[in-house]
Amino acid sequence: MAAAYEDTDTSYSSSSSDSEYSREHLEDLSYGTLETIPECTLQRANVIHSLQLDNNEITSLPGNIGLFKKLIVLDISANKMSFISDEICQLTKLRTLTAKNNHLSTASFPKAISNLKSLEVLNVSGNQIEHFPPQFTELEKLQVLHMGGNALKRLPSAIKELSKLQVLYLGGNRLSEIPAEVGSLAELTSLVLCDNRLQSLPPTLIHLHRLRSLSLHNNQLSTLPTEIVALNLVELSLRNNPLVNRFVQDLVYNPPSLLEMAGRVVKIEKVPYTEEDLPRCLRSYLDSAQRCVNPKCKGVYFSSRVEQVKFVDFCGKYRLPLLQYLCSPTCSASSPTVCHTSSSDSDDEEGGALSRMRRVLLG
Repeated sequence: MAAAYEDTDTSYSSSSSDSEYSREHLEDLSYGTLETIPECTLQRANVIHSLQLDNNEITSLPGNIGLFKKLIVLDISANKMSFISDEICQLTKLRTLTAKNNHLSTASFPKAISNLKSLEVLNVSGNQIEHFPPQFTELEKLQVLHMGGNALKRLPSAIKELSKLQVLYLGGNRLSEIPAEVGSLAELTSLVLCDNRLQSLPPTLIHLHRLRSLSLHNNQLSTLPTEIVALNLVELSLRNNPLVNRFVQDLVYNPPSLLEMAGRVVKIEKVPYTEEDLPRCLRSYLDSAQRCVNPKCKGVYFSSRVEQVKFVDFCGKYRLPLLQYLCSPTCSASSPTVCHTSSSDSDDEEGGALSRMRRVLLG
């Protein structure tokens, strides 16, 4: 049996919370051995607003589900369901449908599911969906769509029709690309694309002005579109991508020669010398010293340097990758001996900056 898929995104809370309903409007039949809806529950169908059928033994949503005309919340997660009957389309007041961790495929959903005109939240994560059901794009009021842990290989361009979508969770699929039309989802605040096979992102993401959370970890991204720097993100997850691996591998450092070590001492300690003391070639060499970019480091380098990519201007959290040079591998680790640290205040400041950079870089 496949392990249950757990969505980790919690950035949206459905307006259809249990607190809205009195006890007589709730029916919690979860965690049992039910294979269908009990007769006693069917007799109360006209007063039930929230029906919890999760974690049972139901193999298909029964046709009598259509009796629940006032139903607002329906949870059929963690059953053995491979089919949802057309009668669900009669639930015109339904706002939240949760059907995660079943055996649902693309063909399991009725073609007329777009009749659920009030549906705001749809969670079908942890199923066996290989193709995006085209009828999903007709759910005009949909605000949250969770399809994580399926087998999706592509998204249709028609996804742009979900104009009210705020949360799109597609983690744990087989996506190798994202259509440019995702950039048309102007209300999107959270986009989860982790654990896929993405090699690139469309530059149209620049149009997602409301986007605050972008999860990209565990993909095959080697570059990011430059347009991404215009996003007002709060969270950006990039860990386990070739992009990040390349940044780490770029920290190449050849140990300084004896000549460079001597030159560093002369420049750092400001050893005085005149034209008569040194030949012209050595004076030229000393004049070629470059200052380490670490703001708290007094060190210099000549030809032995460390290349490091640093994210800057990420609303205080670093987002734009820039190449910089350090005098030593331990310089970025804030070593007082090698970096010639000038003050404890700068230690705290740089430590905080490194922490923020690591958060963005590694997710």
